[in-house]
Parts: sequence; structure tokens; C-alpha cells
Amino acid sequence: MLVIWLQFILCSTVIVLCGTNLSRYGDIIAEKSGLGRAWIGLVLMASVTSLPELITGISSVAFANVPNIALGDIMGSCVFNLSIIALMDILHGTKPIFSKAEHGHILSAGFGVVLIGIASISILSNAGIPAIWHIGIYTPVIIMIYLIGIRGLFLFEKRKIKEFVEEMAEALQYEHISTKEAVTKYVFNALIIIGAAAWLPFIGDRLAEATGLGRSFIGSIFIALTTSLPELVVSISALKIGATDMAIANLFGSNIFNIFILAIDDIFYTKGPILSHVSTNHAVTGFVAVVMTGIAIVSLEYRLEKKAFLRLGWDAIALLLAYIINVYLLYTLRSHG
Repeated sequence: MLVIWLQFILCSTVIVLCGTNLSRYGDIIAEKSGLGRAWIGLVLMASVTSLPELITGISSVAFANVPNIALGDIMGSCVFNLSIIALMDILHGTKPIFSKAEHGHILSAGFGVVLIGIASISILSNAGIPAIWHIGIYTPVIIMIYLIGIRGLFLFEKRKIKEFVEEMAEALQYEHISTKEAVTKYVFNALIIIGAAAWLPFIGDRLAEATGLGRSFIGSIFIALTTSLPELVVSISALKIGATDMAIANLFGSNIFNIFILAIDDIFYTKGPILSHVSTNHAVTGFVAVVMTGIAIVSLEYRLEKKAFLRLGWDAIALLLAYIINVYLLYTLRSHG
């Protein structure tokens, strides 16, 4: 048991240390490319910080044969990513974090609701899912919506680039670092994070057996926590350097990419549609993620101007409560998957 926990801690440490560098180099790339920090946060940061979920998922289905670990990691990460907003709210200052965030995040959050909703409904459908060979019909649907969403978000952000030109010209903070250097160091740190994720499904499977908590619970809580550490580190670091929109975009973008990872896992899982071979408990996590995203969308539109107590706004408190409820529900259902 001690060896298993040491391996878990080692993976987490590597991901945290390398994830700390991603925010800085991602911000540099965003600044020098002129694409806009929100879009860079959505696509570049989100895809790389979600790569531990990708590697963990592929390893889970292709090598360790533990699809519940893969799916628990994906759905649990979506919930954990949204709970990170509450922590960011504490560090944001006197006003709630969504009070001055870009409205464009509503678009990415909306696509997240659609994708997570499709995945959750498909989980409940279980054995009734139509398949093309061994691939569930939901997989091409998810891929299509993901590509449409990313293109739509890029076009939305592109229309706003002119508004950022003067701001970026005045805020050049990284003249001493070239784009090539930033990209090289960004990729280097990302590769180390990816390598650490290769252990996770095997560690998770052993933890599930040793603790008796079940693969669904271990995947949704412990593995999801570990693979979501880059999102936590990157978002907090981005917040500290004033790139609030990049931090928020990273979290919403990671959730969109997570469901895209589910489609990739389904392709690698050759025993049939992956959602026909997992516990329906994961649908609980999925629907909690949809509710949490809904809270975020309401907050982005309503824009609270004051925090409630303990440096938290009512929206952040609601997100934390939803996360706690999700953990409780998964714990009570652990014997069913």
C-alpha cells in the first residue's frame, strides 16, 4: 500500500512541477502570436494540460484493461476543473472572478454542456448504444461537435483580435524570450507531464483493489485529481500574472477536450463501445458537471459584484457544494461500480 501511494505522490509531484512552467510559456506564446489569450487558453493550454487524461485513458483501455479508470478520470476531471474556479475566486481579490470575465467563455461553456450531456446520456444508455464496428455512435458525434466548437470559438475570438492589438502592444512583458525558446520549453514540460501519466491507470487499479473503493470512485476522485493538477497549477499561475481569461478558458477548454478524449479512448477500446462496459455511476459525475457548468454560465451572465463570505462569491460556494455532493454520491454508490 505504501509503495502504491508513493508512486501516486511521485506522479502528482512531477505534474505539478512541470505544470507550473506551462502557464508562463503559454502566456508568452499567446502574447507573441497575437491570437488572444482567451483562445490560446482554450486550445493550446487546455489540450496540453489535458494530455495526462489522454495518456491515462489510452493506457487504461489499451494496456491495463480498466475502462472505469479511464472514464472516471475524464468525468471526474470535468467536475474538478470547475471546482478550481472556486479556488481562483478566493485568490482573485475583492470581486468575484466572473465579474469582469469575457462573455466569450459562455460559448465554450455551452459546448461543454452539450458534449458532457451527450456522454452522460450515452452512459445511461449502456448496452443499448448503437455501434459501428467496436465504436459507439456517440464517438463520431462527439468528434464532429468538438471540431465545430473549436472552429466556432476560434472565429469568435478572431473577431475580437483588433480590440487586443493596442493592449498587447503596450503589455509586452517577454521581449527577452523568443517565440522559439517559449515553444521549445513549453513542449519539453508538456512531454514530461505526459510521461508521468503513463503510470496512473496501473496505480489506480492497484489502489482500487487495495482500498476496496472500486475503480469508478478511484478514477473519478484520485486519478482525476492527479491528472487535473496541471489545470490547477496553470490556472492559478495564470491568475497570478493577470491572465484571468486564459485561466478560465483553460478550464472550460479542458472539459471540452476531455470529452474529445473519451471519443479517442472509445477508438482504442476494441471490446465494444467503451460506454457499454463501464459503470452507470459515471453519469452522476457527468450530470453534476453539467450543473456546475450551468452555474458558471449564469455567473458569467449575471456578474455578481460582491463576494458573500470567506472571500467566496455565491457562485463559487455553489460550485464547491456541487463538487462535495458529487464525491458523496460516488462514495455511496461505490459498491455498484
